[in-house]
Amino acid sequence: MTESSNSTDKAPIAAIATPIGEGGIAVIRVSGRGAIAKVQERFKGKDIGAASSHTIHFGRLVDEQGRLVDEVLVSLFHSPRSYTGEETVEISCHGGILVTQRVYETLLATGIRAAEPGEFTQRAFLNGKLGLEQAEAVADLIHARSAKAVDAANQQLSGSLGAYVKEFRQQIIDATAMIELELDFIEEDVEFANKEQLQQLLQDVKTAIHRLLESYEAGRLVKDGIKTVLIGRPNAGKSTLLNALVGTDRAIVTDIAGTTRDTVDVEWNHGGLLFRLIDTAGLRETEDRVEAEGVRRSQAAVKEADVIVYLKDLNEPFTKAEMSEIEQLQASATDTPFLCIGTQYDRLTKTEQQVHDEHAISEENDWSSIEDQHISAATGEGLKELKDRIKEVAMSQTHFDGDSLLVTSSRHRDALEKTLNHVEAALNGLMSGLTGDFLAIDLRAALQSLGTITGEITNEDILDSIFSRFCIGK
Repeated sequence: MTESSNSTDKAPIAAIATPIGEGGIAVIRVSGRGAIAKVQERFKGKDIGAASSHTIHFGRLVDEQGRLVDEVLVSLFHSPRSYTGEETVEISCHGGILVTQRVYETLLATGIRAAEPGEFTQRAFLNGKLGLEQAEAVADLIHARSAKAVDAANQQLSGSLGAYVKEFRQQIIDATAMIELELDFIEEDVEFANKEQLQQLLQDVKTAIHRLLESYEAGRLVKDGIKTVLIGRPNAGKSTLLNALVGTDRAIVTDIAGTTRDTVDVEWNHGGLLFRLIDTAGLRETEDRVEAEGVRRSQAAVKEADVIVYLKDLNEPFTKAEMSEIEQLQASATDTPFLCIGTQYDRLTKTEQQVHDEHAISEENDWSSIEDQHISAATGEGLKELKDRIKEVAMSQTHFDGDSLLVTSSRHRDALEKTLNHVEAALNGLMSGLTGDFLAIDLRAALQSLGTITGEITNEDILDSIFSRFCIGK
């Protein structure tokens, strides 16, 4: 493993670990060799240098001139029993912006270095406290925007993914060892590897990798959110529906066709999942250059959608042109879930509602025959059912349940795909009678790819890319 330039730098670092603002307390974290002694230079109270690990001490923090900066609580964590594995101090002070900054600057004045983004967690990884996939989960947990994303991050942080990967990585190591042992005794014609057992072992590894890769689509939706595009003709009720779903007026609603000129992206949580609702410009031919650009962006949004919701105003006649439009959208969406929703049901007369419902039952060749359900955003009718339906179709093509082990990182997916390619190459080579030296090349490459997930094998570029996503203080 090639370590980061900071990996050998054990000098203490400091950062404000809580969000900047007004609050009850703020926490400044200090970690590294001699961290306690550095804090002791400005701490007036108990001799924390002689204090036990995992204890908290009240005292005053003073500047170089001995002037009071703040009354603080100092928490001590001796190496290796800390988050970073290093000697660590956490200072709790009053949570004002200015006082927190003064405490922080007072510590830096002792020679403590300001921490870089993610440097505490990077040190935790380099000191063996966390696997690389666990370190990434820390950032995912901080940035999680839904309950399911929190669950997925916590699962990875617990080490479940790393343990699973290490399990079949060890299987590949065992297979490689058997093959390379044979190569060492090739002149004696000694056979250490049972070909049938080796084939079964590689097949089991292949199955395990496939299982993880199948979870990525669900993992991506859980982590990044489900892009749900609302589309339809002008005044079909797209903006009204978006406002109703999120419970606030985020999109402008008027009776004027073409009010929405650009896509409006709003986050919405439902059922523990994050949805990115995208309100689009109404689909129609127009000579207005601005509106035409909005229509183009609407069509582009459809291509990137995870769920498409087509809205049709039930008060307007259903035409062959609209049917053709829907068919074209469905064709372009390919495997993307596609819902057709009738809107403004409340504006129909009782007779029209009855006729509409009868058509839906009889499946006559009109709008009702392709309609998934009808709603009224104004009265709330059908909204709960629609919310549940959107969630259902969004996850319908994924392998996901509450206990699923999810791959949420594209980096992990890429590493697994490379591993799978090498394992399949080795498996095919074994079945076609390739010699052990060729098999060993593919197996060592598979180990290389797998090792990048948990951090057994990594480099400075990978570490810099991962930890640059972190906030300062973590």
